[in-house]
Amino acid sequence: MELTSFFLPDLLLFITPLWIAVLVGVLVGWVWRPTWARDDKLFTLFNNNNNNNLKLPATTEPSQVYKEKSGFVTNDDFRHLWNLVEVKDGGPTWIQMMDRNTPTFSYQAWRRDPQDGPPQYRSRTVFEDATPEMVRDFFWDDDFRSKWDDMLLFSSVVESCKETGTMVVQWVRKFPFFCSDREYIIGRRIWDAGRVFYCVTKGVQYPSVPRQSKPRRVDLYYSSWCIRAVESKRGNGEMTSCEVLLFHHEDMGIPWEIAKLGVRQGMWGAVKKIEPGLRAYQSAKAEGTAGLSQSASLAQINTKVSVEEFMNERDSTGEVGGDEKASSGKNIPKILVVGGAIALACTLDKGLLTKAVIFGVARRFARMGKRM
Repeated sequence: MELTSFFLPDLLLFITPLWIAVLVGVLVGWVWRPTWARDDKLFTLFNNNNNNNLKLPATTEPSQVYKEKSGFVTNDDFRHLWNLVEVKDGGPTWIQMMDRNTPTFSYQAWRRDPQDGPPQYRSRTVFEDATPEMVRDFFWDDDFRSKWDDMLLFSSVVESCKETGTMVVQWVRKFPFFCSDREYIIGRRIWDAGRVFYCVTKGVQYPSVPRQSKPRRVDLYYSSWCIRAVESKRGNGEMTSCEVLLFHHEDMGIPWEIAKLGVRQGMWGAVKKIEPGLRAYQSAKAEGTAGLSQSASLAQINTKVSVEEFMNERDSTGEVGGDEKASSGKNIPKILVVGGAIALACTLDKGLLTKAVIFGVARRFARMGKRM
């Protein structure tokens, strides 16, 4: 349920004209920049970002990538996910985006915008007639994923631990023709709190898989979920439904403000394709036609954890959640961003919608500048 990347085709088809417009806008703003703006630091800032977005850059700090190190996925990651599930992470308020239902599943989604960093998404999906174990294996099974997720071009388990079930996987995901494909090096691990599964997947550093110019590697990636049984909406009191709480954010190299527009447009169309994949997986398992892949077998090796003991440990240490923080790029003159947007809106497109979007993005950057 990689929220942003899963509906990327719809997202990028929607934002293609805006993407091109922003590229041209940056170039126009740069050519028309005043003399005081022509310094090496500013040039380096835009050059390092390939002149392809207007987001305020953030450095990669340990709090952003959750201590990516040789352990890959640690108990600190479980604590972070638990805080997200219990809404005790200290982050911004979640804003609801969607609430949809079908006879066999329901879906709700929220978004929040950290002060720095890409938008974060939270969703709650409830599948009728599904066990937590089945849903856990479904999302972990990369071999079967290729049958329902047409964006997954390649997947491979590059390292695994048979004691904890921790693994490092390599993904290559398909992007539309005007963007290069994306590569992900992902650490995974599952904690079992009495059939409540805390599943962590996040981007990790793995030098043994060299970075290539193409596909472009996504470093900032977090997609984790809590899977547990809930009561069926049939109202019979039986715990035959499965709830999935997903927390996702990543930086794919797409301007964050523009990406949010595409998310709002393409979210439901993408999400409703997941359930047919789950039902096909259930049928294949019942018929015995779905073998146990390496990734699915590792999904069944979990770290047992007592939430009660964890709560006592948390209280005794006084642990509290906090926002993810990253140093922000404060050196972009907002007049350059706003000026480029004005020039772009007035000269390249006469459509009111596009102008409104461009000016909206510019206003947001101006407000961010005032807070700094």
